[in-house]
Amino acid sequence: MNRELLMLVEAISREKNVERDVVLGAVELALAQATKKLYSGDVDIRVALDRDSGNYETFRRWLVVPDDAGLQNPDAEELLMDARDRVPDVEVGEYIEEGIESVPIGRIGAMAAKQVILQKIRDAEREMLLSDFMSRGEKIFTGTVKRMDKGDLIVESGRVEGRLRRSEMIPKENLRSGDRVRAMIMEVDLTLRGAPIILSRSAPEFMIELFRHEVPEIEQGLLEIKSCARDPGSRAKIAVLSHDRRVDPIGTCVGVRGTRVNAVTNELAGERVDIVLWSEDPAQFVIGALAPANVSSIVVDEEKHAMDVVVDEENLAIAIGRGGQNVRLASDLTGWKINIMDAAESAQKQADETDTARKLFMEKLDVDQEIADILIEEGFNTLEEVAYVPLQEMLEIESFDEETVTELRARAKDVLLTMEIAREDSVESVSQDLRDLEGVTPELIAKLAEGGISTRDDLADLAIDELTELTGQSEDDAKALIMKAREHWFAGQE
Repeated sequence: MNRELLMLVEAISREKNVERDVVLGAVELALAQATKKLYSGDVDIRVALDRDSGNYETFRRWLVVPDDAGLQNPDAEELLMDARDRVPDVEVGEYIEEGIESVPIGRIGAMAAKQVILQKIRDAEREMLLSDFMSRGEKIFTGTVKRMDKGDLIVESGRVEGRLRRSEMIPKENLRSGDRVRAMIMEVDLTLRGAPIILSRSAPEFMIELFRHEVPEIEQGLLEIKSCARDPGSRAKIAVLSHDRRVDPIGTCVGVRGTRVNAVTNELAGERVDIVLWSEDPAQFVIGALAPANVSSIVVDEEKHAMDVVVDEENLAIAIGRGGQNVRLASDLTGWKINIMDAAESAQKQADETDTARKLFMEKLDVDQEIADILIEEGFNTLEEVAYVPLQEMLEIESFDEETVTELRARAKDVLLTMEIAREDSVESVSQDLRDLEGVTPELIAKLAEGGISTRDDLADLAIDELTELTGQSEDDAKALIMKAREHWFAGQE
């Protein structure tokens, strides 16, 4: 019988083109499952089959767990102290085994054994097909829509299947069974049954890869797509850079009479593409990204990683775009927060900032308006800048002599030191129940303390807009924190 078993294994291995060890492993699993049915509990059975003779042994085994963990499954676990009575040098995480009578091959339920073996073989075939497919290094999956599965599309390419989730489809795109479809391979998840390749048609990477297929210069290294931002099915922006002065990056991506960009647009259900010239200068990059709007001026805030972009009335609607689409895509493309405003708004904001800085310098540095305005005109807006900007830079200000500069720096440092001491004192006054509140960080404690919030009840009494103004949090985060602070008010109440 054992020789017949080995002959059967050889035959299945050749017929299915599956490793012999895989088939033998399936037989061991079938034997183990058949043996397991003879026990009432959830026992752990291991079968060891000799690869040469076909003889096999059966073992019942127990996982060794820590003494303080307790037994979650007494039928298949053993406490360490009990396990060491049987095997002195055993450790936690190891198994202790006991030989038991093997189930004869002839008594195995034929259907059960067949099911296990065939499933194991199917899994092995699936892994081989998947491994062969992935070894090609393809990034775009091209196949046919096979069926719908809970809103997802199962796409088949040869004998390999991919899953295109509803959230990764292009909105309003109507794909049906039998349609040819292309999508980006995002990941491979072997734990998923049936279709382990996760696909996307809405990811920016898909558009980049489509351009790579349509524009040979990208593959040749003459052009590079630096970034991409998409509103799937509607509009997108890509930033391109040429590594060869003779190659026009925008014209090359557009192609003769728009053939290249149109090929991408047609694949993506008519999604319009703006091709932007990438620049190392963030301001120049943002100006290009906001096209077709014309920018009047731009102010860069490195600390907040934001830009105030000023456009005239004619370009305001174009810069923002329908539903804010243009500025949103430009922000995603460049990685900068972009604030669009007209000339009047910009002037008002600058006036407000100047007024704030003037009051700060006059009050904290005890100087008159003339001195404060000189500092502002020279680009100083904070006490930290006055205190720690290199001495030589301040000495270059024509209106100031060395004595004035030294005095201003000394005053600024004294004020900052006093403010830091006061801040530390206010933080120390914050109650422990507020410090222990879930979601409260040291940075948040400092901001709350500056605003005079020192207890949990103080925080609970705040309105959402008061907290957002105080801490800079989003409305959702502020609301969640306030509700958390109020929980003790309702403890014990229904």
